[in-house]
This record gives sequence, structure tokens and C-alpha cells, in this order.
Amino acid sequence: MRLTILSTLLFAGTSLSAGSALAAGELNLICAADVVICEQMQGDFQKAHDIKVNMVRMSSGEAYAKIRAEARNPKTDLWWAGTGDPHLQAASEGLTEEYKSPMLDQLQDWAKSQAESSGFKTVGVYAGALGWGYNTEIFKQKGYKEPVCWADLLAPELKGEIQVANPNSSGTAYTALASLVQIMGEEKAFEYLKALNGNISQYTKSGSAPVKAAARGETGLGIVFMHDAVAQTAEGFPVKSIAPCEGTGYEIGSMSIVKGARNMENAKTWYDWSLKPEVQSRMKDAKSFQLPSNKTAEIPKEAPRFEDIKLIDYDFKTYGDPEKRKALLERWDREIGAVAN
Repeated sequence: MRLTILSTLLFAGTSLSAGSALAAGELNLICAADVVICEQMQGDFQKAHDIKVNMVRMSSGEAYAKIRAEARNPKTDLWWAGTGDPHLQAASEGLTEEYKSPMLDQLQDWAKSQAESSGFKTVGVYAGALGWGYNTEIFKQKGYKEPVCWADLLAPELKGEIQVANPNSSGTAYTALASLVQIMGEEKAFEYLKALNGNISQYTKSGSAPVKAAARGETGLGIVFMHDAVAQTAEGFPVKSIAPCEGTGYEIGSMSIVKGARNMENAKTWYDWSLKPEVQSRMKDAKSFQLPSNKTAEIPKEAPRFEDIKLIDYDFKTYGDPEKRKALLERWDREIGAVAN
């Protein structure tokens, strides 16, 4: 009898230990947001869960390329943040896993729409409008007029004063490219981009890098998501953010579980956790001023509100389609990238 009880206790202890080890484990994460919020999310999650997060920070385009390259032998479990277009592209190519989080009903309509349009292979985690931030001190010293419209960025005086990311590596820059095509039509958009190229000093790899350069006084203006410009202002830099007068596109920062993820349950744990209001309300502490996707999450007072911006009806389905995206990027490479300053 004692032997039976002892065996039962030993078996229970072994099962518990095995369960704990399984629950702990690891999570291999790509974070496509700014490094400060990436590190805060990683730290907060590890404090709340007995799971080690192996995080790599990269731009949205790079994240998509990595996941696509590893499709036969996935090394990434979850891709958090970054613009929605490459997430939608990954979903349409079967690179990501369908998952309906129990948190879905708590999300804004735009976040749920992102999930539905992808067959629940991605979901919106935040949103933000495209615009730019300029260094007010540089503009004042040099007597430049405040640029409030896309057309104003073509002013001859701004030659060499503008930075924007490369749309091949940056989701921000791809959103800008797709937005201009939707605002102007493809032919006129590429005419505009060719003219704008004369004022561009650098095409950066990261989407937020241009406004960080403007904040440091290395360039006059950076075309970025407005919340990235606001973040520089919050840091004390002389940066003013602008929503273009003709209208502008916006991003739905998204999250996807990689198909064939080695740590699937841990990926789902992060997925559900990151959609909680208390987690999204913390993003402002990392000076990340996007609009959160959870309806009850606190909206940072600094966050640019959609109701104050002239937004276009951005066509996520069309411009997240692999063929459309590929065609636009190839044309950008031929007509802009090949002759870039």
C-alpha cells in the first residue's frame, strides 16, 4: 500500500515537473517595432510568465523575408508588430498560422477586420497614420516654409533635407509608397517619387530612422508614421509632426504566429497577453504612441488621433497582396532605387 502511494506521488511529481518544464520553455520572437518597446514587451512578458523570450528586432520587410526564407524549417515562433501589409502577404502565402484569440471581441473594429481579412492568420495590435516630422530649429535657421502637404516636399530648397526608408526593408516606406499610389494614381505617384528623389539625402533601412536623424539635426525632415515623430518630441527634440493636407495612409501594426512554430503554445500565450488592455496601456511608457487595438486600453494623450487626420480609405487587401506588393517594389527599384542619390 505504501509503495503504491509512493509510486503515485512520484508519478504526480514527475508529471508536474514535466508540465512546468513544458509551460516554461522558450519563445522565438521577431519584433518589428522600435527597439525600446520591443525590449519593454520582452521584459514585461518574461516577468509575467516562466518563458524565455529570444527576441530579434528587425524591420517589417526584413521580418517577412526571414520568415519566408525559413518556411521549410521555421526558426521563428511569433512575429509581433510592424506594418500590416507584409503580415497579410505572409498570411496569403500560407506562412502563418490561423488563430482566433479569446481576446478578439475586445478589439477595435479595424483590428478585427485585419484578422478577418487574413483568415485569422494575423491581427491588429496598434494603428498609426503616416506623415512626417521636421526639425523646427533647422527650418527656422534656414528660412524654410513649413511643409503641410505632400506637394510641399518637392520645394527646391529642401534638396538633401529629407530622409525616408527603403520600401523593400521598411513597412513604413511601403505604406508611404502604397498611400501615394492610392492618392495620386500609380503613374502620377511615380512621377512624384522621381521628383522627390532629388530632395532625399538617404533611404534608410528602418522606418523610424529618418525622424530620429531629423531630431539629431542630421537632416531637416523624416517621412515616418506620425507617432514616431511624436516620440521624438516627447524626448525633448525640436520635432513637429505633420499630417499631409491631401490625405494620408495608415498602418495597422499586426501580429502573426508562424506556421510550424516549434513553441506554438508559448506563441499563443504571448498573442493573448499582448492584446490585453493593461499590456497595451503600458506601451506609452516606452514612448510608443500608437493607437492601441484593445478598446479599453489607455490611449496616450500624445497619440495622433485618426479623427484629427485626413485619412484615405487604405486598401489593405490589395496592397498586402503578394503580386501587387512585388510589382510596386520592382517598379520602385527600377525607377527610384536605381537612380537614388
